[in-house]
Amino acid sequence: MLPMPPALPTEKPIDAAAFSTPRLRAIEVTEANADVLQRFFDANPEYFLATGGEPPRPNEALEEVRDVPPNGFPYTRMLILCWVDAAGEAAAMASLTFGLFIPAVLHVGLLIVATARHGDGTARECHDAIEREAREHGYQWLRLGVVQGNARAEAFWARCGYVETRVRDGIPMGRLTQSVRVMVKPLGDAGIEEYLAQVTRDQPGQP
Repeated sequence: MLPMPPALPTEKPIDAAAFSTPRLRAIEVTEANADVLQRFFDANPEYFLATGGEPPRPNEALEEVRDVPPNGFPYTRMLILCWVDAAGEAAAMASLTFGLFIPAVLHVGLLIVATARHGDGTARECHDAIEREAREHGYQWLRLGVVQGNARAEAFWARCGYVETRVRDGIPMGRLTQSVRVMVKPLGDAGIEEYLAQVTRDQPGQP
């Protein structure tokens, strides 16, 4: 007998500003201001070089804004965030997919921090803002994928409390083909077992 599903998240969308932190103001990135994100990508290409073997494309930000889950992947909303400091300089970005697969999941597609801020707590600060809002609005699980072998990122997500559920092989990323670890963090009483009972594609061994 499967466990009862947890309560659904609140239906009211989360405003981008809600993800702000004491040091950083969060704004939504859309096609209208995608140039802000493109400048951030161009100034901080390390993620793209490490995972795809090439720098960000000239239209990388616009493609990120327009990107949606594949056909057949249910979701409720996409939100691209950029955190800026008091001087208006971009410090970090994140791509969030609400209700991916089931309503109670918030998927973190990307979390990229400016290279100059590595190690200064910015990554954890931004992630904590995501987790705070997810809990506040009733989401039961955070989900993400991290490239296997990206040791810095793997260690960070483990410290944040994420647990691997499976590995997906043969994922094309830029010029490279990568293996991606699917990782999940429970936010409430429902744990990993309950998550896998509802999102069977993330069970170990699934095609």
